[in-house]
This record gives sequence, structure tokens and C-alpha cells, in this order.
Amino acid sequence: MVRSTTFAPLAHGMFALLMAGVLLANLGNSIQSVGASWQLTADGQPADVVALVQTALNLPILLLALPAGAWADMHDRRRVILTAQATMLVMSLLLAALAWSGNAPAWAIIVLTALLACGIATMTPATGASIRSTVPATQLAAAVALNILIFNTARAVGPAIGGGIVAAGGASAAFLVNAGCYVVAIALFLRWRPKQEPVPEARPLGAMVAEGLRHAFASKEIRTILLRALAFTMAGAAAWALMPLVADRIMAQGPSIYGLLLGALGLGAVIGAASATWFRQRFSAEAITCAAGVIYGLAVIAVSLKPGLVPTLALLVIGGAGWVQALSGFSVAAQLWAPQAVVGRTVALASAVTFGGLAAGAWLWGHYAEEFGVAGALLASGGAMVVLPLLGLVLPMPAHQVPTRS
Repeated sequence: MVRSTTFAPLAHGMFALLMAGVLLANLGNSIQSVGASWQLTADGQPADVVALVQTALNLPILLLALPAGAWADMHDRRRVILTAQATMLVMSLLLAALAWSGNAPAWAIIVLTALLACGIATMTPATGASIRSTVPATQLAAAVALNILIFNTARAVGPAIGGGIVAAGGASAAFLVNAGCYVVAIALFLRWRPKQEPVPEARPLGAMVAEGLRHAFASKEIRTILLRALAFTMAGAAAWALMPLVADRIMAQGPSIYGLLLGALGLGAVIGAASATWFRQRFSAEAITCAAGVIYGLAVIAVSLKPGLVPTLALLVIGGAGWVQALSGFSVAAQLWAPQAVVGRTVALASAVTFGGLAAGAWLWGHYAEEFGVAGALLASGGAMVVLPLLGLVLPMPAHQVPTRS
């Protein structure tokens, strides 16, 4: 592929509008998740219940990604995105009203968080599959990497903002800010009018999903990408799921420090995403995936040893950079190896596996933390990440360069 810098695709107006909408939607969702996690932590909920926020954020993507990918391939993607955003706005306002009333039981926070995640699950394949229609083919890999950078920028900035908002105005304020982000995102997507692509003839949803699965599992390369992504996210989910408990139980701090911890993890992810194109041009996919897993794992192990606030923040930045280097590689590889006719469903399947691994891992590590403590869960998760590269001996990542199809 022709080399392209990460930021070059932003010169294309429709791509820039798409990324601005994606940034705001994910920024709001990130702020909301901080409010939800801290509300449960402040209410004294056990670790497995607090960790369910991460499960609620990620499980809907596993369950809905393939149908959403089929919708993205069957219908006007702009309409799919706008419908999802409008629904998310209603859910965020309902969550804010419940929190403001002081009558927000744990189950309601988790269920509404899951419903918001359903909106993200619906729009993500549509935005991902729209990238090809907004940039030249030579900039596709850079555009996909930039999409991941935007997502992780929201994860870096959102928690820090969310922690400050929760500290100043409580969880309900965070939920209201989330709603405001959706309002602005909707306004941007109303202006976004990408090049129209032919919409295939409508077919039963089940048939479209089955076709996407057949294409994915018939390809050895895509099967490998999906399996490596699942193993990586399940093993490494502990730090993301248990971070409010790291702040509360290990560091004896409040929501502002929780926001800083997640912000440091997200800042590292931004650094990793911004440098992903540079590394991809110089190293193999397998080398990047293995090194990223080891770096992330060692950082999580070091955090479990309770080194203090400043060293913990530095370690989380390093760990976040390793984390997103691998996730960026999985996402770019899925796009590059997918046939055009099923790109929406392949992107959706990669998202389903990635976020499904996070959801399952969050649930498992939450239960582990209840038995062996938060530090014990971080130590075990980091150790699993350090040995995970051995999987590459039997399932090596496919090369960046896709062979020309005849």
C-alpha cells in the first residue's frame, strides 16, 4: 500500500465531519461511563457489580454488531447513524432524570448504560464502513487508524472531564453532558453527506448475517485476526473494568483521581493510535501485536504493586499505548482483508469480538477481584498478557499487505 501519514485523511471534508461526529459521540459515552461507574462505587456496590458497567458497555456490541453490520450494508448508513444517535439522546436524558431524582438503583444504571451501548453498537459498523467512501484507497489504512485514534482520544479526555464533572455536580451532571454531546453530534451528522454508494437489494437480515459469517470464517486471515483480538481483550480487560476500584480501594481516592487514572490509560491509547501508522510501516503485524501485549501486561503488573499516584499514571500511559497498538492492528487488518461487498459486516464482526472480549473479561475479572482482591486481579491479568504472545506460534497475525485479488 502507498504510505500515508495518520492525519492526511482529515484533508477530506466528509471524512473530517464523520470523525468529528464520532469523537463527540464517544466523548459523551466516555463521560457517561465514568458517572455510572462512580455512582455504583459511591453506593458501595461490590466489585462484580461495578465491573458490570464495562460489561454493559461492551456486551451489546458483541450481540448487535453483526445485525448492525448487515444494516450498514443494506441501508443508507447516514440514516442508520442518525437514528442511533437520536435514540441514545433519549436514553441519556432518562438516565440523567433518574440520577437527578436520587432514585437510581444499580440495575437501572446498568440497563440504561447497556441501552446506550446498543446505540454505539448500531452506529459503529456504519461509521467504520463509511470510511471507504470518504477517502482515497491509498489513505484507507491511515483513515482507519485515525478513526481508532479519535475513539481513544475520547477515552483519554472523557474520563478526566467526567471525573471533574462528577466531583463538581454528581453523576447526573455527567449524564447531562453526555446528552449535550449527542445533540452536537447529531447536528454534525445532519451536515455530513458522503458520496452515495449503491445499496444492495434488500434481503432477510438473517441471510445477510449468515453471508458475513461465511465470508469471515472462510478466510484464514480473518479467522486469525478475530481469535487474536478475542484472546487479547479478554486477558487484558481487568484494568479497564476495575479502574474505579483501583482509585477507591487501592488508592483511597475519589472520582477526580478515577478520572485521571482512566485518562492516563486513554492518553497512552491516543499515543499508540497516533503512532500506529509509523509502526505498521516498519514492523510486522505479529511483532507489533506481541510487543504491545507484553508492554501492556508489564504495566498492569506494575500498577498492581501499588507504586503510588505519579508512577501509576506513567505506567497507565505506557500500558494504554501498548493496548491500542494491538487493537489498531486488529481493526486495520479486518478492513484490509474484507471483500468490499461485506466490509460492513466484517468491521462489525471485528468490533463484536473486540468488545465481546472486553465484556466477558470484565465480568470474569470482576468475580476474580471479589475472590482475590483488585490488586490480585490486575496481577493475574498482566501475567496473562505477558504469556499471550505464545499464541502467535500457532496463529500468527496476517501480513499488512493484502495480496492482489485476481
